[in-house]
Amino acid sequence: MSGAPEKPQFLSVDHISWTVPDLDAAIAFYRDVIGAEELFRMGPLDAADIPVDEQGRDWMETHVGVKGARLTLAMLKLTDNLNFQLVQYDKPDGRGQTLPRNCDRGGHHLGLKVNDVDKAIAYLAAHGCTPLETIHIDAGPLAGKKNVYVLDPFGHQLEIVD
Repeated sequence: MSGAPEKPQFLSVDHISWTVPDLDAAIAFYRDVIGAEELFRMGPLDAADIPVDEQGRDWMETHVGVKGARLTLAMLKLTDNLNFQLVQYDKPDGRGQTLPRNCDRGGHHLGLKVNDVDKAIAYLAAHGCTPLETIHIDAGPLAGKKNVYVLDPFGHQLEIVD
């Protein structure tokens, strides 16, 4: 198709990002329990402190899609191949607090590979996580594997896989 922009090279995943209710608590969990390394923090960044653009929109609305936002973020190195950004929004008011279910639009989970699913379940449960029932796969391309969904202390879903 002529006139269409040339397709860029998509090289790798840079990071994933989750919004959390308490940044310090989330950093502590992912650092102390999972073993992530904190790379840096930024903020708080407040739209009220940044000049508006030519259309009169604040910086947060223009760049993040949230008018009047105030946020603080941290970038963690979760594994050798994955950076994990955690963001806490303090503004605007009226922010939703309900996480989507897996079947809901925007539903998501973070899959973490471990060497022992049962050991991981016991460890995570002892550190404030809520495991669901283990899935034992006995047929198909993943036969012999098992995995389990676990809610982290903030309600986000982790899938622990072997």
